[in-house]
Amino acid sequence: MPAPAQSPLFTAKQGQYLVFIFVYRRLLGRAPAEADIQRHFKTSPPAVHQMLVTLERRRLIRRTPGVGRSIELLVPPEALPILQWLLGTESLAEEHT
Repeated sequence: MPAPAQSPLFTAKQGQYLVFIFVYRRLLGRAPAEADIQRHFKTSPPAVHQMLVTLERRRLIRRTPGVGRSIELLVPPEALPILQWLLGTESLAEEHT
């Protein structure tokens, strides 16, 4: 009998936010502010805040209360969608099915 499929660590949309946080921090040396995330995804401040709360609740990120730009990824970079593709751990055929 096959083993039950594992549920993904995060949804596709959550993965986009996680990748943005990773790349932003990597390029600029600091975590993005909620306003940076809002501009990138062209969404409302409440939507960004709710996504961050969800990511934190699912233990995908950690933030320090009262400290700006304190988002810390708790997901290994290899688990991020774009990095899986860049590292060759997922083929393009799998990506489009």
